[in-house]
Amino acid sequence: MAQLTDTFAALSDETRLALVERLMAEGELPAGVLVANAEISGPAVSRHLKVLREAGVIRQRAEGTRRLYSVRPEALRAISNWTMDHRAFWEAGLDRLGALLAEDKE
Repeated sequence: MAQLTDTFAALSDETRLALVERLMAEGELPAGVLVANAEISGPAVSRHLKVLREAGVIRQRAEGTRRLYSVRPEALRAISNWTMDHRAFWEAGLDRLGALLAEDKE
């Protein structure tokens, strides 16, 4: 559960979420490309990448002097699984609410 909490915490920041969405859309990218298109400084992007890496959301690999980043699908799969597990709870509650509202109309 701690890993899931770390993942949610890392993705709760708008900048980090945007970085992850970009990596999901474009695949593995070097840090320089991520920095070039960011609206924040290079050091700030690096700090956000570090938070994402430490939370296990992204991975980093070295290629010469470049650092390449990519999304770890298993981290996002954990979020998806958690969401689907809790979906049944919410759907059941909403179904009960719908039934009660329908009864009140009659």
